[in-house]
Amino acid sequence: MKAVVRRFHETLSKSTADTVARDLARHTTTTWHWRGMHPFHEQHGAEAVAGAFWVPFLNAMSRVQMRPDIFMAGANEIDGYRSVWVVTMGHFLTLFDRPFLSIRPNGRIVMFRFVEFDRVENGRIVETAFFCDLPHLMIQAGQDPFAPATGAHLVQPGPATHDGLLYDVQNPDTGRTTLSNINAMLSDMRERAETMPIEQRLARTWHDDMLWWGPAGIGATFTIERYVRQHAGPFRAALSQGYRFNGHICRMAEGNFGGFFGWANLTVTNAGGYLGMTASPQPADMRVVDIYRAHDGKLAENWIFIDILHYLNMQGLDVLTRMQSLHEWN
Repeated sequence: MKAVVRRFHETLSKSTADTVARDLARHTTTTWHWRGMHPFHEQHGAEAVAGAFWVPFLNAMSRVQMRPDIFMAGANEIDGYRSVWVVTMGHFLTLFDRPFLSIRPNGRIVMFRFVEFDRVENGRIVETAFFCDLPHLMIQAGQDPFAPATGAHLVQPGPATHDGLLYDVQNPDTGRTTLSNINAMLSDMRERAETMPIEQRLARTWHDDMLWWGPAGIGATFTIERYVRQHAGPFRAALSQGYRFNGHICRMAEGNFGGFFGWANLTVTNAGGYLGMTASPQPADMRVVDIYRAHDGKLAENWIFIDILHYLNMQGLDVLTRMQSLHEWN
């Protein structure tokens, strides 16, 4: 399974806007189901995926290099471990030379965050979830669409242990332990009644010096105390009413790494202030990816992708259209 995805990425590394549809078709089925963040959404087949994302991206970017920080594969707990998914997370290092969507180029290096879940069957990719951090690209290009973040905006590094590229077979017992750590954390999160302070609850499944690498608009935090102050506290205060967990499509682990995605994981209602938005009676979906590193029985690092543009669009704010209109008048 890993070899299939590595060949897929090797082909993509040589693709151009003119060849990418054909290159995608070499490694995917004719019914390939691709999920992408706003404004790409769901596509089927190589031509549709190329037209929605890859052709505009490759037309805008020069000398694209994929720089993965995490590469792993595992059976999917959600479907009873029947399917196998391969996960790649990192950045595309590239020169932002031409407009992409409504984002103006800066002619400089950008680090475009991405994570990709690929389900492989019979030597081909049949299903993909591709999450990227478009707001982070905007910020790097000098076009920050958000109010000041509660956390820190950074080009996010890979694991502190520098061991996230699991090209070789890992000890299955380690993966099972990592998945157990993730599930224990999720169980704690779903307990809505505040039976103990949040810091104590987090300490049951997280190391005190946890690193939480949040998406642009929220930012990164370090230590349980700062995580509560700079993310969990504001998140709960604004979104605790009408909060609904919808489940995951894939949840897996290999070695000390694991993760999940949903479509959408959460449905929440903004009571006001979150990401600079006023209160909204309209529930909105959060499509989320979480990638974790475990260490000594607890979670140590967490990389998060949230389709924030889709979440805001459901509340009536189309960030990309707003940016385009601003550019037209400046």
